[in-house]
Amino acid sequence: MAEMEAGLTAPSTGWKVRYGLMLGLERVLREDSPHTAGGTELRRHQVDALAGMLAELIASTQRSADENGNGNGHAAVAEAELEDEEAEDDFDAGFVEETAPGGEQEGTDPGAVRRYRFRHPTASGKTIAAAGFVEAARELGVLILTHRRLLVSQFKRDLTTEGYGDRFTDPILSDTRARRSNPVTIQTYAWFARHGRELDRSAYQLVLCDEAHTALGEKTSAAIRAFHEPIFIGMTATEQLLAKQVSDVFPASVDDLPLADAARRGLIAPLRCLRVPPAAAINSVPIIGGDFDEGALAAALDHQALNQAAASLYRDRFGSTPGIVYAAGVAHAYNLAQEFRAAGLKAEAVSGRTPPAQLAETLAAYERGEINVLINAQLLAEGWNSPRATVCMHLAPTASRRVYQQRIGRIMRIHPRKEAGVVVDFVTKGSTHNDRVVSLHALLDADFYREGARVTPAPRRRQQRRARRKLSPAPWLVPVTPDVARRLNVIQREWQRIDPLYLDEDEQRFWATIAGRQIRFDQRAEFAKKFAESRASKAALEQFLSTCAAENPNRRLRMTALLDRVATPVERADFDDLVTLVTQAPTWEKDRAAGVRVLLRAIGEGKPVAPDQILQRWTWRLARTTRKVQDRRVSTEFPEAKRLLGAAANSRGYRHEENVKRLVEVAAAMPLPVGAALLASADGYTPRANQALDRAREELGTITEIANALADNLPAPKLTARKSRRRRRRRRGPQPEVAETQAVEALPSPSEDGPEPEPATEVEPSDAAENAA
Repeated sequence: MAEMEAGLTAPSTGWKVRYGLMLGLERVLREDSPHTAGGTELRRHQVDALAGMLAELIASTQRSADENGNGNGHAAVAEAELEDEEAEDDFDAGFVEETAPGGEQEGTDPGAVRRYRFRHPTASGKTIAAAGFVEAARELGVLILTHRRLLVSQFKRDLTTEGYGDRFTDPILSDTRARRSNPVTIQTYAWFARHGRELDRSAYQLVLCDEAHTALGEKTSAAIRAFHEPIFIGMTATEQLLAKQVSDVFPASVDDLPLADAARRGLIAPLRCLRVPPAAAINSVPIIGGDFDEGALAAALDHQALNQAAASLYRDRFGSTPGIVYAAGVAHAYNLAQEFRAAGLKAEAVSGRTPPAQLAETLAAYERGEINVLINAQLLAEGWNSPRATVCMHLAPTASRRVYQQRIGRIMRIHPRKEAGVVVDFVTKGSTHNDRVVSLHALLDADFYREGARVTPAPRRRQQRRARRKLSPAPWLVPVTPDVARRLNVIQREWQRIDPLYLDEDEQRFWATIAGRQIRFDQRAEFAKKFAESRASKAALEQFLSTCAAENPNRRLRMTALLDRVATPVERADFDDLVTLVTQAPTWEKDRAAGVRVLLRAIGEGKPVAPDQILQRWTWRLARTTRKVQDRRVSTEFPEAKRLLGAAANSRGYRHEENVKRLVEVAAAMPLPVGAALLASADGYTPRANQALDRAREELGTITEIANALADNLPAPKLTARKSRRRRRRRRGPQPEVAETQAVEALPSPSEDGPEPEPATEVEPSDAAENAA
């Protein structure tokens, strides 16, 4: 109202900057289905970016009004900006010379309040979002900056498709009269850094910075700060930068769409990963400027044998699947292309040395399907789009997360024949996020690696016709996070699928402990392969068997684990733990006799590594645990044993010692199994009686003979499943009462003349039949 009262027939540049984009965004978002001029409907995340920008502009306007005490605060701001502009007339408008480090000017940065950013993943449609801002700036001048000349042509082509081709103009300089009030100009950052001082400061009210993370060099950031009148919107796919954060130049964030959320929404293609152990060591390659030195990396990787192996890998795993391969230098790219073609693949190399016409023809041939593999050295890392690209092979590893994310962005565009993008990382399967080489799991901070499995979340809405996947998930996985707590959580949660080969010794023991507690009987055969194939250490195997024998709820598994544990030599401390377990643990209450037999048999076979004195103590300790069974055994062979044991147990003093002496004499005269059982069942109440029993046990025979004799007195462990009574009854047939009833009903009815039928005889099932059942 103030400008109209002042006689202005059109809004001023300051008014357009302050209110033009805000009103345009409100107009676009008021529609039921926001769309571009060409009719392309904006997707949800693109609408979010526009809505976030509108909210930031409204908040900025309200803050300015509050700070100035009225609703016309923009006038004071405009005057201040004009003063700043006049004061900077002597500043080098080329924005090349800077006194402050990192491209920052001394003093204030008046345009910082009008610089915003939003982050959307590569392939999620940032160009369409930019078209939405151009649509909102229908009456404003728009300057679009990008980092490569190739992308300038791509932007012009895309915006022409969206209906804005008639607004394209050449850069409007200070000495040039604008032909229209709402021009759209597209240039590179390099041009802007050289010619920014020549631009007409009233011609452009909105500047869109594509790939904003590339605009942080000293010259470019200085140019952006000096050209402070318009509103700046930085678009980026990553905040992993070369020198500093995007927020240094573009302070306010209007929308942030993480890569995982974009995959979950179905905005980008999911990603699968294949890790290949590297054939060449790059530990000695230095990192310069945040990435590996290209010359040293090429010297380590550019060998004919390695190139042939890479070509064979691509052919065998992916065949004619379209993909992109990143090489370490131009020469490496052309050498790889030669080997790929020799392997029968339709491959071509491109580089910065490729003439523009030939490059355009090569990219067009790739889109037509005449070429399936494009090999390059960082030429196609940013800005190039090809929805059919499915495989991304990093034959040149990178230490830069920014470079890595831009690379994989080339295969994240959705295509009808693409089920998921496939990333090939040349790192070890157990490589963690702390390694020098960036991997897909390190970029996404994933907890574990499973070959062929999706690393990004699956989209919520599945397509009606799913493409065939190029990689199938492997049945195993390995933790790759460096965080100890998260690694243990993965092991505890996924112990069945963990490959222990890539775990350290402590983690293998932890994994074996979890597996021993939770494994089921029907999983034992498949699980045993991990030990049979030597994927786990001997210590892990021993830990697994010990834990399984102690804590597993399945009785047969506990018994099997105990048998396997004592099948090989056992250290003294470990065998002592087994003796304590079998003799005292509540879990062995029902199988204590069978477990004692296993340990006695192990002592008889010389499995424990311990002195004879310790072996003897274990033997008689185990025997006393099963004294009831030993008592029944000796009573069967020698009926007088009960009387001798009773006399020794019920007497005291001198009479007790005499009874023990008599029992010892009888035990020495009996066969070894009976004598050992008799001595195991006896108790002494006086020191002399105990000495007599100990001496008799020592003189009875060798430790191995006594242990085997005591083991023979105990029942063998039952390793077969116990059938329920109902199942036994079903196998045995009908019960006797039922059989009798059926037999009676089957007899003919008696007649007056015929003889009486004999009653059916009830037959008891034989012992043999019952045992068979």
